[in-house]
Amino acid sequence: MTFNFKNEEDVQAYLKNIYMEYRFGCESEKNGNACHLYGDYMESIKQDFEKAASLYKSNCDERNWPRSCAKFGGYKATGKGCERDIKEAFKYFEKGCELNDARGCLHGGVLATHKTMTLQEDKLKQINKGMEMFRKACHEFKEEPACFLLSGIYMGGLKEYIEPNLREAYKLSFTSCEMGNPYACANLSIMHARGEGAQKNQELADMFKERAEILHKEMTKAQNQVKFQEGIKT
Repeated sequence: MTFNFKNEEDVQAYLKNIYMEYRFGCESEKNGNACHLYGDYMESIKQDFEKAASLYKSNCDERNWPRSCAKFGGYKATGKGCERDIKEAFKYFEKGCELNDARGCLHGGVLATHKTMTLQEDKLKQINKGMEMFRKACHEFKEEPACFLLSGIYMGGLKEYIEPNLREAYKLSFTSCEMGNPYACANLSIMHARGEGAQKNQELADMFKERAEILHKEMTKAQNQVKFQEGIKT
């Protein structure tokens, strides 16, 4: 069956069709992917966040579906469709990360390395766990924000707990810059200009500064285009 997505009746028929498909796949066949898609449907189409939260949670608990674990972690972190519980959120992010969900690693790392967040009695152990999650997100899944956030820790962002390591910060900043983060490129420029964590080299400092400026302009232009599109009345 083909659908004309410019036709409202066809759109509604399509949505009903995938709803039945996801629900059957989840409830009758106990298929993890179908259950996750069922949750996505309830979230984005029906905007029934309580039902979506319930689906993500059960799919993580019963079928160990990585994306559902991380998704439910996000719900618990914000109180969306359920009661807010940061420690519970971290537990689900951690499980998602262990099951190789990139976002689970990234968001779990954010919680665990937050200065004011207490998830475990041993704060240093908690922070080290978060850094481990960032490393996995950065190196295995190429999640750029994880590389950048980890570089910030090595620059001294958590010096009360973690000894600064500018050489490691440089490596992570280089990776992040390559992935298009202008602030990481700017950090590389400063490090070369000062000779901190890298050789003092004004030519390289200027090169990374130029790269940072180009990327920042591109990022600002893209953000303005999104704002413009959002402002169009339809």
